[in-house]
Amino acid sequence: MVVMNPTGDIAVQQRNLILFSTGIMLLIIIPVMVLTVLFAWKYRRGNTNKTYDPNFDHSTTLELVIWSCPLLIIIALSAVTWTSTHLLDPFRPLERIAPGKPVPAGVKPLNVQVVALDWKWLFVYPDLGIATVNELALPVDVPVRFSITSTDQFNTFYAPTLAGMIYAMPTMRSELNAVLNKAGDSWGYSGNYTGRGYSHMRFKLRGVSPDDFNRWVAGVKGSGGALTSANYIALAKPSEKVPVMRFASVEPKLFDRVVNRCVEPGKPCMIDVMRQDMLRGGGNPHDPHMGAGMPPGRGAAPLTGDKPTPALQKAPEERGSGPHNTAPQKSAPPGQLKPGDPRNRDMTAITPILAPGASRTGRV
Repeated sequence: MVVMNPTGDIAVQQRNLILFSTGIMLLIIIPVMVLTVLFAWKYRRGNTNKTYDPNFDHSTTLELVIWSCPLLIIIALSAVTWTSTHLLDPFRPLERIAPGKPVPAGVKPLNVQVVALDWKWLFVYPDLGIATVNELALPVDVPVRFSITSTDQFNTFYAPTLAGMIYAMPTMRSELNAVLNKAGDSWGYSGNYTGRGYSHMRFKLRGVSPDDFNRWVAGVKGSGGALTSANYIALAKPSEKVPVMRFASVEPKLFDRVVNRCVEPGKPCMIDVMRQDMLRGGGNPHDPHMGAGMPPGRGAAPLTGDKPTPALQKAPEERGSGPHNTAPQKSAPPGQLKPGDPRNRDMTAITPILAPGASRTGRV
């Protein structure tokens, strides 16, 4: 029910879109259900007043009703889908903060950078120089521009009272423009299953007045912590049920290096590698050297450390054992036991099926 009781203008418009679509579809569903009962009652076997016409095969009026009603519904839903797709485009800057209230002239949106980690949320306020984990505070009636990415897994940034779900994808930057219109606390989630800690991957969304937001920012700056590259690398390690954390300062351009996967010292940024490829190829996409320096797909290095070696590519003594990995036997390699033994080529069934009365001739 939280979707039906939003506190942000974008979420309100999305709620109204759900209600409109449901109402339009009920224009067909309710009459069909009612008529099903009426027809069953009217044409029941015990009704002596029913009309039976075995030669009936066509009714122009009935055909017009059957085809025009669904067609009108499809036209209405298509028109609403077309307009709402553009009006509610998450990349589109806000033109209003509430119905009948345009964005005041000169008001700049609050920039918030969102990073989906395993299994927690990191929020960076680049203009304020602070960061939080699993806590998102927003001033009421102030436009907010979110820049969203992820470390290693696909996630969805979802605050039902604020706006709809937006994908958080590694090496990509998504965007969401939204606003809160009411003060109060609610929850945000990840709408995409990402493993063991998914159920607890949530954050507190706090809507506060502008004055209370300034006091909250001052409190965060007084916390004393700093979000450096080293701290971020430690924070990016998988962990569950992480409590709220606050950082009084943030290393410059940390979010950009997260997107380009070069937080760890010494790792080249993707944007730099691609720029070098462009220069090497002269900007011609058909040049054979184009993209030569960028590892393709599965060859890309992880956020931290080197790419792990798959188990099938490891030597037998390196594989070890575990709940899903059986340690290799120490016997001779397969296929090398008694080479040349004729039994290696004997394809006779071990327990052959005998015909009635036949003697057993195959080997046992």
